[in-house]
Amino acid sequence: MRTIPYFINNERVEGAGDLLVFNPATGDVNAHVPIADARLVDDVVAIARTAANSWRNSTLSQRTNVLFTLRQLLVEHADELAALITQEHGKTIADAKGELARGLENVEYACGLTEHMKGEFSSQVADGVDVHSIREPVGVVAAITPFNFPIMVPLWMTANAIATGNAVILKPSERDPSVSVRLGEFLREAGLPSGVFNVIHGNADTVNRLLEHPGIDAVSFVGSTPVARHVYLTGTAHGKRVQALGGAKNHMVVLPDADLDIAADAAINAGFGSAGERCMAISVVVAVGDIADELIDRITDRLDRLTVGPGDDPNSDFGPVITKEHRDRVVGYVTSAPSDGITVVRDGTSWADKPGFFVGPCLLDGVEPGMKAYDDEIFGPVLGVSRVATYADAVSMVNANQYGNGVALFTRDGNAARLFSREVSVGMIGINVPIPVPISAYSFGGWKNSLFGHSHIYGPEGFAFYTRAKVVTTRWPQPSESQIDLGFPTTR
Repeated sequence: MRTIPYFINNERVEGAGDLLVFNPATGDVNAHVPIADARLVDDVVAIARTAANSWRNSTLSQRTNVLFTLRQLLVEHADELAALITQEHGKTIADAKGELARGLENVEYACGLTEHMKGEFSSQVADGVDVHSIREPVGVVAAITPFNFPIMVPLWMTANAIATGNAVILKPSERDPSVSVRLGEFLREAGLPSGVFNVIHGNADTVNRLLEHPGIDAVSFVGSTPVARHVYLTGTAHGKRVQALGGAKNHMVVLPDADLDIAADAAINAGFGSAGERCMAISVVVAVGDIADELIDRITDRLDRLTVGPGDDPNSDFGPVITKEHRDRVVGYVTSAPSDGITVVRDGTSWADKPGFFVGPCLLDGVEPGMKAYDDEIFGPVLGVSRVATYADAVSMVNANQYGNGVALFTRDGNAARLFSREVSVGMIGINVPIPVPISAYSFGGWKNSLFGHSHIYGPEGFAFYTRAKVVTTRWPQPSESQIDLGFPTTR
């Protein structure tokens, strides 16, 4: 049985395998994963600090060349990476390639670093005095990433962090870590110096050592809300800059004037793609007025045509969930739903009896706040339908939810769309777009319990997060000029 190595100082480094990586489609063990103890974390941080001190002085053109070459390598190896993701995560090959494409967008954005890193200059702010600003790297960044996007989220963090002159220690999910090691090898081939990018594996103890280590300057995290809160509180208590993105309960509000066929298509695509294991997945459709029955009929018709199967089968619409434990958790929400008065319109829990970690598509009607199927992030192929009387009721439901990651509105009414965009307390909004993940020139992140810290991820906010501003005030006195002035400096 193979053991997935670390990637440290531009080399594969073997470790003792303690954690298991499964093939979710079969339930078989694929590999073992080592756990980095405190001593190894300390060693890697020391390597990264040495590398960061050198990399921060690299030219912008050198960094750009690395990123352009990385992009080309990722494109050339897209089939290999997609197969690796599917083998360890379970998502379909098409979905894995789509994930890689969204990650590549961020690499392409980072390639424009000469524009993103420009400072400002003000001439003659006072007699003979100029002021200019520059941005410098923070130092060593710990990137802690989730299982559901094993290549996209690391690229969201790594591309911007490296572009801005930092060293990176990536701690990927222990459930599907192989693609992160390949990312390290591609960066090495692209010309990234030793120690600038490192991959370690581990558990909560490994993460806590990174959060507490005095040699770590900034932490980027994507995962569940309880862990995001812990990462933020622990990291900031130890003096670090932290961006921690948490969970979600994304609503899709459908107004009576909406095209119900388009809305039904969107509900299927956004609710069941990647087996619902997306932080931007739609998990609640909010039907406004008297359209619920007709909308459910259209969703059900499409849902019954979905094919569930292994991710490497081109006929599969979606694959298994990540682990047996997660499968059982998802099934539990569906089987307990009737006790809350919820109608199970479609029950896909019989798939749990098959080999692998499968759950079929599930549709629940009558889901309301206060019910577990509504309040919790299920993170599986389970779509709930809530019925409300008015637009105002729908907005109130969205705003009362503890999460504020994404929301979608389906309507033909431009004024309703404009009001909705202004009235909902959510970070990312789609108008007739079910999964409103911004392009790389914008930044990704939610509100409320979906984000801890003020900074969103990637895009302009990503560049700002991985850098510190410095302002320089300059005066070159005339020869033989001398003066003493104990007053407060002014620009007058």
